[in-house]
Amino acid sequence: MGTWRAEAGVFVTVAFVAAGAWGALQPATGIPPEVVQLTQFGPAVAVAVAALVWPTRVRGLLAGALPARRRPDAAAGRGRGPALLLTAPLIVALAVAAYAALEGTARITDPRSLSHPFALIVAAQLVGACGEEIGWRCLLQPLLRRRFGPLGASVAVGAVWGGWHVQVFAQAPLYAAGFLLATVAMSVVLGLGLEGVRSNRLLLAGGFHTLVNLGMLLFLDEESGAVLPMVLFGAASLLAALPWLQRAPTRIMPVAYGAR
Repeated sequence: MGTWRAEAGVFVTVAFVAAGAWGALQPATGIPPEVVQLTQFGPAVAVAVAALVWPTRVRGLLAGALPARRRPDAAAGRGRGPALLLTAPLIVALAVAAYAALEGTARITDPRSLSHPFALIVAAQLVGACGEEIGWRCLLQPLLRRRFGPLGASVAVGAVWGGWHVQVFAQAPLYAAGFLLATVAMSVVLGLGLEGVRSNRLLLAGGFHTLVNLGMLLFLDEESGAVLPMVLFGAASLLAALPWLQRAPTRIMPVAYGAR
């Protein structure tokens, strides 16, 4: 088995197992899922395990995940950050607008009505999102990028990311299909949006993820298992990915950040 296949296999396996373990542990911790779901730290555990087995490789793959002000190329791709972060609320807005057009009303949750302070939820959501994204976008994406290119790697990571949310498959098939469409489309946005970015990749990916999660919490009721909001969310994610797809590289280019 090639090294990259072994690394990807170990990462994905541990991410699934660790997420299940965190999920089983959550009720005992008393941490409400509304604040943060501990399953989000499964990919972070997988990164730690991979780093123990392949420390040099993982260190290279994670290059650019954190701020790197002293690197001469640290500013490369910086202009993509704002566009990437703005795409997250765009996805939510498109889904909410479509839902309001079809149902004649929009669902809006007052942050003050939540069971915990909204500032706490925002902070916890960012930490949880970064716990995921250090695995999906900071390790698995660059690992697969060299073999499949930015777009191919983004689609593959999105499919794994969607499948990792195993609880989704207990819902209606159309609900699961909408969710998988959303994860693949958002992974394309993230993968292409981070292409060439050599500093702060983790915060950008985590910020995008957090904005999407907060938007869904406040404006969509997909957690209830309702099919329409999830299908519209998937369609909105696909629409938001189209501008990024138009600028996607058409061939595999040399690695731009850390993966060797």
